[in-house]
Amino acid sequence: MISYPLIKPKYYWSLINDLSTFIVSPKYKTVQEKSKRNKVYDTIGLFLIKVVFSVVVASLLQFIYDPENLTSTSMAERFSPLLLLLVGGIVLPLFEEITFRLSLKFNPSYLALTTGGFTYYILTKAVFKSRLSLVDDTFWYRVISTIIIVLIAYVVCSRKTVNVNAQRFWERHFRMIYYLSCLSFAWLHIFNFELSLVNLLWMPILTLPQLFSATIAGYTRVAFGFQYPLLVHMITNIFFLSLTFLPFD
Repeated sequence: MISYPLIKPKYYWSLINDLSTFIVSPKYKTVQEKSKRNKVYDTIGLFLIKVVFSVVVASLLQFIYDPENLTSTSMAERFSPLLLLLVGGIVLPLFEEITFRLSLKFNPSYLALTTGGFTYYILTKAVFKSRLSLVDDTFWYRVISTIIIVLIAYVVCSRKTVNVNAQRFWERHFRMIYYLSCLSFAWLHIFNFELSLVNLLWMPILTLPQLFSATIAGYTRVAFGFQYPLLVHMITNIFFLSLTFLPFD
């Protein structure tokens, strides 16, 4: 008999319990006992939980404090609807998952790519005050600098001594690495808004949906594999971007 866990309320409580347990005590190991099918079910279930949480928080913020999202406005002005879905729904989620989640499992290639992602992010947001998806006068400088950093990081991390010590560090300090990944992903989204004192004070609340997303993405990345949070991130972005096309005032 075929089981459909997604229609069972108890299933969602089980997912919340597993996620909560991981958040409190993150484990640096892949879940081996789950089949690929069950991992897909769990990923979809966590996605639905995240959507509900994000909608509730966003709805509450509209009544309390709702600053303009400059990134969404900028992208909507620069891209056609189809290109907006491509960039915002596929390219940027891939970039963010590589930057914030890929190297939760240590590997020289993963860490090099993550280092490159942070380099591009910092150059774009902090140094040139630009947009991740904006092809301006600084774009190729940002891209070339990032490629150079990726190559250097890979060469350094591939050295046997560095590789062994880094692997040991990841296993011993995974809790800290996981929490830093979640917080950096969430709080760097403050650049989506005007960097005013008020917005900075509201940062923990404004970025709460991203923080919750990061805890789920980090959990599924480590427990199931990189492809699972990547697909969830893409689906989430495409879903919310699609809502902006609806004829609501």
